[in-house]
Amino acid sequence: MGKALEFEFRSFMSLQMAEEKGSSGVEEEIFKDLHADEMDDEVMKIESLCLNCREQGETRLLLTKIPFYKEVVIMSFHCDHCGWSNNELQSASAIQERGQKLDLTVRYKRDLNRQVVKTEYASLTIPEVEFEVAEKSQPGLVTTIEGLIDRAIQGLSQTLARADIDPESREKINQFIIRIDKLKEVERPFHFILEDCSGNSFIENPYHPEKDLQLVVSHFSRSAAHNLMLGLNPETENSASKFTEELRDEVHSFPTQCPECRAPAEIKMKLTDIPHFKEVVIMAMVCEACGHKTNEIKSGGGIESLGKRIELRLERPEDLSRDVLKSETCLLEIPELEFEGGSALITGKFTTIEGLLDDLISQLGRDNPFLQGDSAEGDRKSKLEKFLSRLHAIKVGDERCTLVFDDPCGNSYVQNLLAPEPDPQLKITQYERTFEQNEELGLNDMKTEGYERDEKLAEPPD
Repeated sequence: MGKALEFEFRSFMSLQMAEEKGSSGVEEEIFKDLHADEMDDEVMKIESLCLNCREQGETRLLLTKIPFYKEVVIMSFHCDHCGWSNNELQSASAIQERGQKLDLTVRYKRDLNRQVVKTEYASLTIPEVEFEVAEKSQPGLVTTIEGLIDRAIQGLSQTLARADIDPESREKINQFIIRIDKLKEVERPFHFILEDCSGNSFIENPYHPEKDLQLVVSHFSRSAAHNLMLGLNPETENSASKFTEELRDEVHSFPTQCPECRAPAEIKMKLTDIPHFKEVVIMAMVCEACGHKTNEIKSGGGIESLGKRIELRLERPEDLSRDVLKSETCLLEIPELEFEGGSALITGKFTTIEGLLDDLISQLGRDNPFLQGDSAEGDRKSKLEKFLSRLHAIKVGDERCTLVFDDPCGNSYVQNLLAPEPDPQLKITQYERTFEQNEELGLNDMKTEGYERDEKLAEPPD
């Protein structure tokens, strides 16, 4: 959309947020759920310069939430004078702590209809046809896999229209277009890979809440070049260490925004020790405007040398009151329900078993837009409601089950009611991480031995 429009958009948003403050001074929610009946009311219109003919065109902005993803700004420009149009998507969420790689194996034609959010920082690769779109080469998009393939074909076709293409290159491009177009027939499986250093790209899981066996999600540490492209300044080791020491002594407060009503709020953070476990960081927020509460917990120590698998058999009502610490890297499984939830389903949390189940019901049920309105599909809704019914029965103690916490970092914990004696309902197994797990945690590239010698060799002679 251009720097001028981006500046104009930010200025407009500042005015819009100021106008939407009520008499209490609280900002109304500006990123709202998308509803077809209310879409026209939510679209913002800005008069802006057409970069093609230098006349005045119109930019339309829609601030919305994508289900099971994040907040986004969809922008569309059209000029009535020359007919030029353009559209773009920008993520309105913060840049994530680590980059993300999404590797989808496309096996069926229906996979081509999966929704895709591709930010401007994401690269696209289809190795079977040696096709690649570099990061920053196109704006952010909300489309489908078939839509991205069609966009690639359209771009190559525009290249063929140029008069300066020699016959040999023209023939190669024609053959390449045919190869890409055949992907839409899905005669054989192919890989559709998005690698996003900002961590804000997304590929739809049509089997939710079940695990998508065709999609492999991994995370990676950003390089210095990635940070430079994103405009980030990495923190120095000394400043991070000093900040940690300050956290040990008192409760710290930081200004933030309520994720529900967008009112100014305050998040509090404290380092504390959990008995029979380790030091953790607890973060909590209570919005005085709408009453929304959030809490999150992260391990205060490093990654353990071994992963940890905790199996808890729920047999009695008092088992629901057990304390549980689920780290941000922990996977939750319920074998009786054939359920496996990824680490992102519920963030790091220190609660009880009952509280954890209630959060799970809320994530998959009450806060699920696919169970409401016209977007609810019959089969999917019925299947999910049946699953939630059994989950509720477990929560109230009417059904027994086994909860499995699988944490490759070893930073999760379930209370032993008989401590220090062994608990027959609690089974804890430590295991060696796989190469893939170490790769996702960024451990394969770490050097933990002999680095002192390397530092001495790097020092200049006196």
